[in-house]
Amino acid sequence: MRLYTKSGDKGKTSIIGGRRDKDHIRVEAYGTCDELNAFVAKASAVLDKNLFPDIQPELIKIQHELFDCGSDLANIKKDREFKVKDDIITFLEERIDEYIKEPPELERFILPGGSSEAADLHVCRTVARRAERVTAALMKEEEINSEVFKYLNRLSDYFFAAARVVNYRLNVADVEYERSAVVFRSPKKKKEE
Repeated sequence: MRLYTKSGDKGKTSIIGGRRDKDHIRVEAYGTCDELNAFVAKASAVLDKNLFPDIQPELIKIQHELFDCGSDLANIKKDREFKVKDDIITFLEERIDEYIKEPPELERFILPGGSSEAADLHVCRTVARRAERVTAALMKEEEINSEVFKYLNRLSDYFFAAARVVNYRLNVADVEYERSAVVFRSPKKKKEE
């Protein structure tokens, strides 16, 4: 198998059901999912499997799901079934709900970082947000599988929650943004006020 085909040398690329310019918003959307996938690989590779027996395999699962997202975003054939379904969104929501219980509650914005492992997950979070923005722009122009957009939205929240858990388990404090007001209040504190 050759890695190069020369079919894209004039600025077009093949997608499922046709061709698009390489700078088309659809190509940008699935390309950003591919970029995110590489960052997730980096984040997964540095996590201690013994300390993070839950998060590390979830990141591998997410890599497969990002391939599914890319496949769906590259698909313009009307008769082809989409791969991304709502069950993977539900899974992310369940994991987020579990992970937010582990570290102390937030009251203020935090800076991305803490440990290098958490910093990698924050990079994933910001690239996921970019993938979401590009996909939102694509949705204004062409029909897509809307489950992909929902998935990318939840995925950035997952990375935020996972980054906080990683810092917590590594005994590294999240760094509060020093000029942040109190912006998050727990339901318990709201009742007391």
